Amino acid sequence: MRENIKAILVDDEISNLKGLQRKLENLFPSIHVSGAFQKPEDAIQAIIDEKPNLLFLDIEMPRINGFELLARLKEVHFHVIFVTAYSEYALKAFKKSAIDYVLKPIDNDDLVFAVNKALDIIKLKKESESNSKLLSVLEENISKSNKIIVPTQKGISFLPQDEVLHLEGYEGYTKIHLINNTTITSSYNLGKFEKLLNTTFFKCHKSHIINLEKVRHFENEGYILLDNDYRVPISKTNKKAFLGLFS
Repeated sequence: MRENIKAILVDDEISNLKGLQRKLENLFPSIHVSGAFQKPEDAIQAIIDEKPNLLFLDIEMPRINGFELLARLKEVHFHVIFVTAYSEYALKAFKKSAIDYVLKPIDNDDLVFAVNKALDIIKLKKESESNSKLLSVLEENISKSNKIIVPTQKGISFLPQDEVLHLEGYEGYTKIHLINNTTITSSYNLGKFEKLLNTTFFKCHKSHIINLEKVRHFENEGYILLDNDYRVPISKTNKKAFLGLFS
């Protein structure tokens, strides 16, 4: 017997919301639907407040699509099941990355399969595994949002790049230093972030990447001074390339 699971539904069409909620009530009495939303903007706040275990999410919606909704959340600590009439090319990508989804109109067998899989993951506390699969899709779909996707022990954070001061590689992990003097530690190594960052960032040392917009001073002895008086070493091999950016 499964413990009660809290779910939120998001779809811009009211008939789809009501239909999915009825199916869940009939097929999965252990799932409590704490909210059903047509407006993605309203759903975002409810997700933050309710902290659901499951999110049933439409992709193609006006104003904010499903991927953009996820990108607006600071953390994704729940399991996502996309409910979609999306095009074939996207479904192939989902299959390849093992993302859970059901097609509209919803078939009961498909819904049962996807939900049971999600419930097993939740029961076994494999959110981190599920999130890693979600990351590959998110990275492709919000690459233009100017945010960094950061997997952490608690979930996934979406950080605006202009809030990042400095990234520091440490024993296979990355410490992300923010402009508000807080630090987030990610399981991604520095090399992974180097591929995700835009041209505002510069790798000044094998263990350090800086935000060029936060540079305040270059010290001849081999350090760069950033905002908040934060000092970062620069290697001799990268010194010439760094100074060339400002010449």
